[in-house]
Amino acid sequence: MESLDPKLVTVFGGSGFVGTQIVQLLAAKGHRIRVAVRQPNLAGHVRPLGTVGQVVPLQANIRNRASVERAVAGADIVINLVGIGANRGAQTFEAVHVDGARTIAEAARAAGASALVHMSALGVDKAAEISAYAASKLAGEAAVFEAFPKAVVMRPSILFGQGDGFFNLMAGLARMFPVMPLIGGDTKFQPAYVADVAEAFVLAAEGQLKTGKVYELGGPQVETHRALLERIQREALRNRPLLPLSFGVAKMLASVMAILPFPPLLTVDQVALLSVDNVVSAAAIKEKRTFAGMGIVPTAMDTILPTYLWRFRKHGQFDKTLPSPASDASSA
Repeated sequence: MESLDPKLVTVFGGSGFVGTQIVQLLAAKGHRIRVAVRQPNLAGHVRPLGTVGQVVPLQANIRNRASVERAVAGADIVINLVGIGANRGAQTFEAVHVDGARTIAEAARAAGASALVHMSALGVDKAAEISAYAASKLAGEAAVFEAFPKAVVMRPSILFGQGDGFFNLMAGLARMFPVMPLIGGDTKFQPAYVADVAEAFVLAAEGQLKTGKVYELGGPQVETHRALLERIQREALRNRPLLPLSFGVAKMLASVMAILPFPPLLTVDQVALLSVDNVVSAAAIKEKRTFAGMGIVPTAMDTILPTYLWRFRKHGQFDKTLPSPASDASSA
């Protein structure tokens, strides 16, 4: 359904997993969208998400204030989805999550934008003392509110959906290796469906949520890390043994990975995050700063995971039965 009052929206990081979902929803509502990315030549896939000329990739680097100001010039709504999972070169937690977030918020205010929606992450307030990633995300939230007091901050849990970074990675590991490493098996997660998160962002962008608030987005199911890995294996029709690793051993392995010339699968910081529950807080539930408070019924993993994790079965969608541990351990 198209909006009665279409706006010009700038979406930083709009070519990624969450961004493409948000851009598609905004376009369906009739808004015009600038997708601000560092390399617009690699963001051509966002153009078909709207009608001809409705979605336009635009060059911007959140470490360059002038490019940010150009990207938000004349925009009614600004959305910031930019985030990184590890420090790499000039792309550091401080530069991206704190300084970059502040730059976008200040530019949005100067441009006269009516709304700013900023992506953070669930549980960063609990993990800030042990994780540089979480600390930077929390500091970024503060910087955003300082520059744009009526901003809306979203803290989603780990996300699932076609092309996600967690469930696809774990299913890929189950396909390739004879065992599955398990770190912090009892840590709780509340995975959220990417389309539900996109809907929440659009509600905030269109001014349908209370501003100056932090919203926590978790799905309908809370499961431990162990249960999630078991669920992934069921969907991929794999039966790899789980190999429990202490946090100390996991940090040591992550430290070794950090010296490799390519991005590591796991960082020391991510190991620290695995020690903290990643679920919606009681305060957010009480104050209705959740999906339920927005009127969104969150989608269950049972509905979505089977639609894409079949790719990791030995024979793809034609596999119907779970192999025995003995036969699976020897298969590719």
